Amino acid sequence: MTDDDFALAMSELTSAEDFLEYFEIDFAPAVVQVNRLHILQRFHDYLSQVEEMPTSGEARWRLHADLLQAAYQDFVVSDAATEKVFRVFRMNERRPVAVPLSDLTEPKPHAPPL
Repeated sequence: MTDDDFALAMSELTSAEDFLEYFEIDFAPAVVQVNRLHILQRFHDYLSQVEEMPTSGEARWRLHADLLQAAYQDFVVSDAATEKVFRVFRMNERRPVAVPLSDLTEPKPHAPPL
């Protein structure tokens, strides 16, 4: 497989099922139906973490297949709300807030006197 063949094949994939079939990954349609966007986003996230992409088409295909398998597997054993791939799932998470004690004890010019 040449780099051009790989790039052309990738450009023609349009759905999560297309990707999974192209990379020869067995999948449960019910898992993909509920998590298709999450799987593809996680796959994209995994690809963005690769520091150096292989140069040969075969090695690149294998790397993509492994990363897509990992992304799919994340949603076989978990769910979208737990994995929080998209920002919307992280918006209402509790975040620690630190308020210096001095902010609570120092008088504010606009506050009425006690």
